[in-house]
Amino acid sequence: MTSPRTLARVGLTVTATLALVAGGCGGGDEREPTPSPPSPSVSPGFVVLSDVDDRILTDIRYATADNFVGRRVDGYQEPLCLLTARAAEALRRVQDAALAAGRSLKVYDCYRPRRATDDFLDWAAQPAQDAMKAEFYPRVPKTELVDRGYLGAPSAHSRGSTVDLTLVDVPPPERAPVEPGRPLACTAPYARRSADNSVDMGTGFDCFDPLSHTDSDRVGPIARQNRRQLRHLMTEGGFVGYDREWWHFRYRDEPWPDTYFDLPVTRSSAG
Repeated sequence: MTSPRTLARVGLTVTATLALVAGGCGGGDEREPTPSPPSPSVSPGFVVLSDVDDRILTDIRYATADNFVGRRVDGYQEPLCLLTARAAEALRRVQDAALAAGRSLKVYDCYRPRRATDDFLDWAAQPAQDAMKAEFYPRVPKTELVDRGYLGAPSAHSRGSTVDLTLVDVPPPERAPVEPGRPLACTAPYARRSADNSVDMGTGFDCFDPLSHTDSDRVGPIARQNRRQLRHLMTEGGFVGYDREWWHFRYRDEPWPDTYFDLPVTRSSAG
């Protein structure tokens, strides 16, 4: 007999697919085609970003409990940024330009295994797991996250050339420790959001809210200027943004445009 949880997940997957066809897909993605499983013999040629450019800061949230799920996400065995070599080299050039402007890149997520996207959908099918609502989706019911396109599958991240990132001043300020039990809404003013040493982008990372739309006119002028700077740096470097999430960029000349991988995020998956 099929379990209720499995049925719920199937229902969410169907809903997410319909959301993609309608023109949106969440969790940091643009509209995605139907994925084809890679051959077991295919090696994506991932590299560890810090091996290519150790000047780029990393804050891999899904390898920690500091994310909208509230725990480490399936597939994130190490807090590493894995990317295709082509995307990593392009990001190194973007970092050169950012440093020339007095800022640094900081990445939140890079390659994402397919099992992680499945984990998101499993979590979305369990209404009781709502501990992170006050911080990451304070104005949206969890039951609507898939229908509204904030979560969906497949993910461009699983192709290895997509990054979620922000800008940080140079020298970077020290990031204050996350305080357990003190939820700070991602939609709150900059000084009252969860601890993060990035510049003001109008919302926190992974904020499931219309304020996260790249061109939102409801964020302040400083945040709009910072978003424009990030978008300019990334588009000049060959990346394409996503209008619903200011932090999401895909390398235009990605080597695996139709292949979605499920290797775990660990150094052994590079090479």
